[in-house]
Amino acid sequence: MHRPNAALPALLLALALAAGSAAAAPTATRFDPAVEVQGSKLQLNGAGTRYRAIFKVYDMALYTTKKVATSAELLTLPGPKRLQFVALRELPGTDLGRLFLKGMGDNATREQVQRHTLASTRLIEVFSGRSKMMPGESFAMEFVPGKGTTFYILGKPQGEPVGDDEFFSMVLRIWFGESPADPLLKDALLGQSKE
Repeated sequence: MHRPNAALPALLLALALAAGSAAAAPTATRFDPAVEVQGSKLQLNGAGTRYRAIFKVYDMALYTTKKVATSAELLTLPGPKRLQFVALRELPGTDLGRLFLKGMGDNATREQVQRHTLASTRLIEVFSGRSKMMPGESFAMEFVPGKGTTFYILGKPQGEPVGDDEFFSMVLRIWFGESPADPLLKDALLGQSKE
């Protein structure tokens, strides 16, 4: 009767180690080591997988003009930036848009959210306009200072750029703010994941 209970700590430790190694595992997606955004060459800063519970949702990559290792460095880094995503499961467009909006609200003040209502509405429209993203399909968000944020689905821009620097900072905070969507993904994108 005592033996099964003695095995429980070992089982929990094994599960914790397995979860840790899964989080540090390379993404299924092979992201390009560099991309060009409006004439500027950006380098892959980091990549990781977004999990909800135990399910893989999407692979994600962060591209910057120079390597950053903290959220503070990223949020103050001048120049263009790109967030690249590849769906790993079927993702309803309306759910994706709502989750992004929730992430912004979790990491911004009410005044900031109100200031950027038009740009936020555009973000929801872009993803809600597509019934679902299928596994393997890509989407992206690209920021160019002075021009704003452009949303891409399957490599095609979805209308004109929207918002300003503060709006894209709010977008970044979905993954790099005080309440990130996934702390392990945040670490991976900043090159902090433990191998």
